Amino acid sequence: MSTKVIINKNGSLKVEGTDFTVTDLEGNEYSLGGRTRISFCRCGASSTQPFCDGKHREIGFSTYLNTRSLPPLSPQTQNTPETNENIPLKNNK
Repeated sequence: MSTKVIINKNGSLKVEGTDFTVTDLEGNEYSLGGRTRISFCRCGASSTQPFCDGKHREIGFSTYLNTRSLPPLSPQTQNTPETNENIPLKNNK
């Protein structure tokens, strides 16, 4: 089973699959207890951060993101694992 990420309307970010790990910035791995489906909190109110505990329902969290495509990476950018953001490369001339 390939890994799939689902952005739930007004709720969590769900990850499904059999081949994924979750780590913090230092590389420490969270134990997932054999789970093949987990949900990440998007509302910020979960007491089990970074995982969802359903608190978004209690606080009335409301957001929905329409599906869209990201533009292609340009040669001047790179994807960094530390931030998972596109960072412009410096010109080293």
